[in-house]
Amino acid sequence: MITAYVALGSNLNTPSKQLNSALKAIENLPQTRFIAVSSFYQSKPLGPQDQPDYVNAVAKIETALSPLSLLDELQRIENEQGRVRLRRWGERTLDLDILLYGNEIIQNERLIIPHYDMYNREFVIIPLMEIEPDFIFPDGKKLAELALNFIHHSMKKI
Repeated sequence: MITAYVALGSNLNTPSKQLNSALKAIENLPQTRFIAVSSFYQSKPLGPQDQPDYVNAVAKIETALSPLSLLDELQRIENEQGRVRLRRWGERTLDLDILLYGNEIIQNERLIIPHYDMYNREFVIIPLMEIEPDFIFPDGKKLAELALNFIHHSMKKI
């Protein structure tokens, strides 16, 4: 089993319910065991500001699924929950991203792990810090040091 971390986000169709439904679906994935989830956080959109705030969280799982199989399953969950993607960095019913998959570094046309911009996203770093405060990334960076960039974060727990 490999430990993986998945970011969850939604800002449409009752976002907290979307995240709870996604967590239940992740828990029921084959060859996968749910370990932990952060609190839910409300955050401003990364892209266009003329959209609702997001609800974000990070889940820790153990899985025997390959990275691409896990991606396929997460995209299936997004689609089953009526994923809507109207514009780049726009509003979404559900967004599930694999942040980390063990210590693997993956770069192909479908998947980049570690997630390409996670170090700069407070809605990833703060929830991850909540469940893994001593985490060290595959490149040796310490989560606690990255979290200092967001010491005065604008998100609130909900």
